[in-house]
Amino acid sequence: MAELIPVNVVIADRTYRLKISPEDEELVRKSAKLINEKIVEFRNNFAGKDMQDYVSMALFWFVTEQNRSGGAALLEQHSLKERLNMLEQIVDKALS
Repeated sequence: MAELIPVNVVIADRTYRLKISPEDEELVRKSAKLINEKIVEFRNNFAGKDMQDYVSMALFWFVTEQNRSGGAALLEQHSLKERLNMLEQIVDKALS
């Protein structure tokens, strides 16, 4: 098992310290960036009382998008990862 690395991500002006696998770092950082972009978008386009309102709107948007796609994108990504792992095993076997 790979060692976990500490990563600080900022979401809605708060810093969160996470321990993640090194291969997940890029995905985690891109996710935090997308979340913050959505929060800024909602802050600029809608009235809200505080940051929690914008975080809630962003969360609601993400869940709606996930339900709209029926989770297909997540399943497709998992399937692609499995196929890539199989190809990697084939290449490793051929090289050894």
